[in-house]
Amino acid sequence: MLENSVRTYRIGQIVPSSNTTMETEIPLMLDSRRELFPERFTYHSSRMRMKKVTAEELRQMDTESDRCALELSDARVDVLGYACLVAIMSQGPGYHRQSEQRLHAATASNGASAPVVSSAGALVQGLHALGAKKVSVLTPYMKPLTGLVVDYIQSEGIEVHDSLSLEIPDNLEVGRQNPLAPAEHVKRLDTRGVDAVVLSACVQMPSLQSVQQVEDRLGLPVVTAAVATVYRMLKELGLEARAPQAGSLLSGRY
Repeated sequence: MLENSVRTYRIGQIVPSSNTTMETEIPLMLDSRRELFPERFTYHSSRMRMKKVTAEELRQMDTESDRCALELSDARVDVLGYACLVAIMSQGPGYHRQSEQRLHAATASNGASAPVVSSAGALVQGLHALGAKKVSVLTPYMKPLTGLVVDYIQSEGIEVHDSLSLEIPDNLEVGRQNPLAPAEHVKRLDTRGVDAVVLSACVQMPSLQSVQQVEDRLGLPVVTAAVATVYRMLKELGLEARAPQAGSLLSGRY
């Protein structure tokens, strides 16, 4: 196939200023598809200021997301990802729908209408796609923020059986975690009787290299917020939701 006949998709990301992970894990998953599919991707980001993962900073950061969506629409991206799960979930039940609609409207107002995927909405949708009714969740957040994440997931009809908070308040420090660390942390999580495990309910905590390892060990579907975001992006682009070594959700079965 001639190179210029291959479709290239522009992936836009609305990213917290201190996030160092989504601009690595999203490309890793999408570029790993090269051995399977002909399409190619380019990656484009706009940033919102946030350093500490606190409710106050998250609320302030979220107000900048409209500007980011508008900036990315200038690049005529094909899909936008809002790359901060807790910023959405801390705003109250169902907020991902309001956020996605508002940001989509911002792109449309610029004559560059594009679908918007929030990592928060994507995680919930991914769990529903797996048919998960009960899950256990690992987060890097302080316990009060983890509580908001648990409440949000449960408000979407999914029971949270157990959760583990690593209590890392500094967002840069979250991004410095070893991507294989979640495979060890999950051993402290009660996964008995659950349908799936959320190995990282945070797109900043590196976890991709742990997903398949933990899934093979537990014999359960294992997802992360980043994996779910890629799943939803591919669905919005009309592409097969498949990427190697990224767990059941990106196996192509869903």
